[in-house]
Amino acid sequence: MLDKLYPYRFELFFATQLTVLFGSIIIPNALFENWMTPILLTGNLVFGVVLVSKNKYLFRFLLTFLIITALIVVVGMLDPDIDKNFDYLKLGSYFLFYVIVTWEIIKQVWKAKVIGKNVILGVISGYISLGFLAFFLCLTIEVIDPNSFSGLVGSGAANGDITEQLMYYSYITLMTIGYGDILPVTPIAQKAAMFIGLIGQFYLVIITAVVVGKYIQYNNNKD
Repeated sequence: MLDKLYPYRFELFFATQLTVLFGSIIIPNALFENWMTPILLTGNLVFGVVLVSKNKYLFRFLLTFLIITALIVVVGMLDPDIDKNFDYLKLGSYFLFYVIVTWEIIKQVWKAKVIGKNVILGVISGYISLGFLAFFLCLTIEVIDPNSFSGLVGSGAANGDITEQLMYYSYITLMTIGYGDILPVTPIAQKAAMFIGLIGQFYLVIITAVVVGKYIQYNNNKD
């Protein structure tokens, strides 16, 4: 099964990322945030495990990690009023998972000898994964220290769900657009914004340069 899915690993991972990012356009926002987002994120993690399936040690580790994360998500959905420490555990699990998967995507793109559709989708999905990392970082900061970001509607864990807003903020910061409607106001949130902007620029400059260089070299060798 994994051998059949592996050639399409980037396509599947990319498709589930898009559903997490833009599913709320189709599905009512309250339903999407409370129920669909955890399910879709878990689906994305499943294909993240497929991404590392050629590395048996990393595959076993992430598969075990996925099972634990899925149980955490299910418990959180069944009991929304669970202890706040459980939220920290869930966010930390997502963050660690995406760190590993994003690094694996970058390694696979870096080692690719032929630049085709699969590698291009890998570059795109790696960039989106950086946005997920940024999102979980910002969400963790807001959960631990409420009102770290000004401009959030219903900010604070007790006053409403702000996940979609922080997802938006994370990607706007990663792309260094910075509309200014949501602002980091605490020192840790400001440092996080700097870090997110830096990794976004490093990724675009370094990984894009590597891929373009390999593409040019491959075409020159063909000629």
